[in-house]
Amino acid sequence: MKRLSILAAAGLLAAVATPAGTQGAPNAEFRCPAANCPGPLITERGPMVDNKTGRKFFLDVPKGLKEGEDVTVVLNLHGGGSYGNWQRHYFPIVDLKDKYRLVVITPNAPPRVWRPEDDAHLQNVVDMVYDRFGKQNIKAFWLAGHSQGGATSRRIVCQPYFAQKVTGFVSLSGGRVGGQPGRPQVAGRPPQRNEAAATEPPRPPAPTPPASLDCDFSHIYTTGEHEITALPETSEWAKKYGCGPRVKRRDVVDTTPGYVYDTSRQDPATKSWGRLPKGGKAEVFVYPNCRDGRVVADVVRIDKGHTEGLEPKVTEEIVKLMLSARRGRG
Repeated sequence: MKRLSILAAAGLLAAVATPAGTQGAPNAEFRCPAANCPGPLITERGPMVDNKTGRKFFLDVPKGLKEGEDVTVVLNLHGGGSYGNWQRHYFPIVDLKDKYRLVVITPNAPPRVWRPEDDAHLQNVVDMVYDRFGKQNIKAFWLAGHSQGGATSRRIVCQPYFAQKVTGFVSLSGGRVGGQPGRPQVAGRPPQRNEAAATEPPRPPAPTPPASLDCDFSHIYTTGEHEITALPETSEWAKKYGCGPRVKRRDVVDTTPGYVYDTSRQDPATKSWGRLPKGGKAEVFVYPNCRDGRVVADVVRIDKGHTEGLEPKVTEEIVKLMLSARRGRG
């Protein structure tokens, strides 16, 4: 495939972002309103197509990109039982793509659970982005995943294909590298009252042996306060890079709620699984002065569970942490 210019790529995205028969539609980019996102919108698969498999995905590109401009690429994976467009709004870094020059790839798992046979598709869409924008213009590449998408990111991060590209891995309630937090004895999903709910969110990752992590990457872990009993005060991953003892960087306060939540499990709801979106506070902890410019950090969202979408300020704080990592190689 010939590499398109950045301006041509941006034009192509704009051309395909509007579905047939909806020219001039107000929601051509498949974005949710601030609240009560409709189910049919959540289940949209995206306007881009992997030509090798025919699978659709989302590709969000900064406006006004100049030829040769550096970008940060993020592969953003949904959890089990979910959809790409739910993930775009659960971890809404697309809202920051223009400000921080982010190229965000958000694919879909056809059975709504990531499996090894999906790895080729993930590599295809990353290849498309590298081809389109040029390896020399991609200053950083991050994996991000919620729940089973986080477990999948951990599984693939040290595969040869990704290990040679990856800068870091953001786990969104998908497991912590360097020591797991304690879990409540009574946690997880409340009873499902509507199995056909279109906005069904990710399920927790199935227990699997952790993948061998024999490559180098920065790591940011996020969790809801009610998903854990205690956050470890140390990190074996931080020790690997000679980071200093953990310090609290700041509290991030949001008055604006996230976009999405689990509409199908609110009767009854549980704190550990997640309730309605609302503003809140997040505590940000970092392990400073890591070797090779690595970033190791933990973010705990106070009074939140597994499925409330991230609020705007805590999302931006995570993006800032991502961009502060140098693209070191082991």
